[in-house]
Amino acid sequence: MSTSNLSDDSLPAIMFLTGIPGLEWAHIWIAIPFCAMYLVALAGNAALILVIVTDSALHAPMYLFLCLLSFTDLALSSTTVPKMLAILWLHAGEISFGGCLAQMFCVHSIYALESSVLLAMAFDRYVAICNPLRYTTILNHTVIGKIGLVGLFRSVAIVSPFIFLLRRLPYCGHHVMAHTYCEHMGIARLACGNITVNIVYGLTVALLAMGLDSILIAISYGFILHTVFRLPSQDARHKALSTCGSHLGVILVFYIPAFFSFLTHRFGQHRVPKNVHIFLANLYVLVPPVLNPIIYGARTKEIQSRLLRFLHLGKNLM
Repeated sequence: MSTSNLSDDSLPAIMFLTGIPGLEWAHIWIAIPFCAMYLVALAGNAALILVIVTDSALHAPMYLFLCLLSFTDLALSSTTVPKMLAILWLHAGEISFGGCLAQMFCVHSIYALESSVLLAMAFDRYVAICNPLRYTTILNHTVIGKIGLVGLFRSVAIVSPFIFLLRRLPYCGHHVMAHTYCEHMGIARLACGNITVNIVYGLTVALLAMGLDSILIAISYGFILHTVFRLPSQDARHKALSTCGSHLGVILVFYIPAFFSFLTHRFGQHRVPKNVHIFLANLYVLVPPVLNPIIYGARTKEIQSRLLRFLHLGKNLM
């Protein structure tokens, strides 16, 4: 029998997600705020997309990137939260192995894409503040489309090997995973074989994707701050900083939970309780989609005014 057949035979047909271990008694109560957060994320991001798409005055690069960010937030939360709620409320933890791999692929590729979008938004702010006279020339719609396609290609290219790395492992009948959704290392740790390659590749992807993106974002903001503090007018400095405040808030909301979850999964498993780690893993697919539209809606006057006008028109039509 070939190695590939042995590997296929050892793959579990069904996986079972248990939810948050040690907090089974509280699953029904935990699901209530999770459901509320998901509904807020759906409403907030859908409203942002609708306002930006329907208003030609908001087709500037900053808002187009924000629209793409909202799309990734909707995809990230919708890939994980419905199944999460089914597990917590209905104990519906069964999922096919293929379905588990598909969910894992979507979660990691969308997360990598969102990191690319945040990097593109940092580049947008860098050009707008450091090279404003060439802003519309550098960031035209063609360039924005290419940036989006490159980010999508990169995320798919770096996450696709996860599928093959997981399918090559023997699982020896292990199919119960203490989690609310499928993710790479959670599946890999069920294997009864050597997962060193999975660990090394997962670490490499995190460092070369989100790690590199965060470094480039930090460098771009270093140039931005250097330029801002050289502006002669205090009002100009305040305006420039305020345009970056929303983006910095979104960056912190995205990267802090992600890096905490990543580091505890690989280096702090014996120091951080399993239920705490999984609870935080749930939050990092919920908190950014909830807070991103709130942060931008609260700090961006153009979006505020158009959203209020849109809601006012909706009331008049009712």
